[in-house]
Amino acid sequence: MAKIGDIDVGEFPLLLAPMEDVSDPPFRALCKEQGADVVYTEFISSEGLIRDAAKSVMKLDIYEKERPVGIQIFGAVLESMLKSIEIVEASGPDIIDINFGCPVKKVVSKGAGAGILKDIDLMVSLTQAMVKHTKLPVTVKTRLGWDEDSIKIVEVAERLQDVGCKAISIHGRTRAQMYKGEANWHPIADVKNNQRMHIPVFGNGDVDTPEKAMLMRDEFGLDGAMIGRASIGNPWFFNQVKHFFETGTHAAPPTMQQRVEAARRHLEMAIDWKGEVLGVFETRRHYTNYFKGIPHFKEYRMKMVTSDDSKDVFKAFDQVLENFGDFQFV
Repeated sequence: MAKIGDIDVGEFPLLLAPMEDVSDPPFRALCKEQGADVVYTEFISSEGLIRDAAKSVMKLDIYEKERPVGIQIFGAVLESMLKSIEIVEASGPDIIDINFGCPVKKVVSKGAGAGILKDIDLMVSLTQAMVKHTKLPVTVKTRLGWDEDSIKIVEVAERLQDVGCKAISIHGRTRAQMYKGEANWHPIADVKNNQRMHIPVFGNGDVDTPEKAMLMRDEFGLDGAMIGRASIGNPWFFNQVKHFFETGTHAAPPTMQQRVEAARRHLEMAIDWKGEVLGVFETRRHYTNYFKGIPHFKEYRMKMVTSDDSKDVFKAFDQVLENFGDFQFV
């Protein structure tokens, strides 16, 4: 049974990865309903929180129904990170997660995200200071290393554990790889197999089928799987993995009715949360996946992703049900 601090997260938990502009409260709520055991917010800039930047502060919103939930913050300046902890705590998360893995240039150039992989001592001292500054469990998400020549993740993970980190999620790529190539889970297994490790070690990267989740559990021996891109427009993925674990068979794909219902609720929650304009805009990225694999669908998809008025999007959903209601997904 995996535990993050005192939080029991179950046998081989499935975690929703923090994804910029994706892991917002409406999407997290849908994933939670569909079997995600732990969900994380989008990553939030510590500097943005201290400046009270509206975009950063909005990301602190949490629904009660999504617990346990972790708020993820990034930064490389100790004072800002500690100040941001106090702001984050006021939102009442269950976990504080530090992002030491984001490969994006604007983050890395400030020495934050995966940029800190060039300075492991700073990574450890930041984590230690943050652990001391909060009673909440602190977890870390990171990558294997800066590049192939600097992979020291076994040592790094142990050092983070030793300063009080309660769990670590490791993406099986280096910063240099960005999102290219295949994720390499072998170094993550090496972390887990280190006799000195006693905190949960979660694997991340390319978990896009139930079979791969099972591989991560049974062959690589990890404590859980963190799932990102496979869940976009597909919140059912978590329950599909659990169904496969229990039965060894694939769950039936969601029906058209279920897809339309999820897309509709997603949009409704997004509008409730962010207002009409942003709600409509930020839900668009999910529709292609909600309605993947339907022939002659372009006209409807275009309405969904180009309409600025939610009425038009809801109308498109109705038309999809009318015209494709009995479409059989495989």
